[in-house]
Amino acid sequence: MSEPIALRRGSRPKPASLKRRTPPQTRRNGATSPFPPDLVRRATQWGIGGLIAVGSVVTVWLMGLPQQIAWETGEAIGRAGFAVRHVDVSGVQRMARLPVYAAALDQPSNAMPLVDLQQIRERLLAQPWVADVSVSRRLPDTLAIRVVEREPMALWQNQGVVHLVDANGVALQPVDARNWPDLPLIVGPDANLQAKALLTLLDAAPALKAEMTDAVWIGGRRWDIRFRSGETLALPEGDAAAIRALKLFAKLDGAQGLLKRGFVRFDMRLPDKMVIRVTDEPGRQATPVISAENAVPI
Repeated sequence: MSEPIALRRGSRPKPASLKRRTPPQTRRNGATSPFPPDLVRRATQWGIGGLIAVGSVVTVWLMGLPQQIAWETGEAIGRAGFAVRHVDVSGVQRMARLPVYAAALDQPSNAMPLVDLQQIRERLLAQPWVADVSVSRRLPDTLAIRVVEREPMALWQNQGVVHLVDANGVALQPVDARNWPDLPLIVGPDANLQAKALLTLLDAAPALKAEMTDAVWIGGRRWDIRFRSGETLALPEGDAAAIRALKLFAKLDGAQGLLKRGFVRFDMRLPDKMVIRVTDEPGRQATPVISAENAVPI
């Protein structure tokens, strides 16, 4: 016979306390989000400083997560308002804007944490006009792109096509030379790579710039300068020697008026000597003996 259980009057036995467990929310594939469900909603109510801090922390956090979880978390943040809706582009003066927007928006996701800023930058640096560029997030929904364009410094003619080039010889785009009358025209294979040297050369004799039509890169080693009145000036090899010769020619032209007198060619390839070729009819406007495209070393 079992012993009776003593009960206090008016009391009832209390059942064991059980806490109801709430299972973690999971995606269809069973991945668990590492953030509380309302985190990103609350973040949108914070100030700019808070948004920047959240963006930085989230990006670093995603880098350490498994790929699928990081992707799903980034998408959740995007749905909460942190998604690309605007692209702010500055610094674009001459290049087309469409390639900039295309590089920024061609992404597998527009969620801010998942946008690959380095990839966007590399795409833009591949554009001929872009010398440098920075890409950054401006939370909650804007990509900021700052472009530094190359400066067109010369026209380069090769195989019948004229391109704008910068001082380093980078071909920017095909153009009509008539629309760029203030830029010097350089002609021949690889002449674009000598653009900086030519600009330095012309700065040594600014009075001749207005008289020049083009400069032909001869044999990959020296320049022929052609003038509007039809003459050709053959300069020696080497930057220093070419500068000395051009300065001397400018001085002689200023003193004696060598141009527009019917001469055809001034050859200054030999040190301290100039050989002049004349036409049969002095005073008649001279014409070039060969075209710039077909110029060869002599």
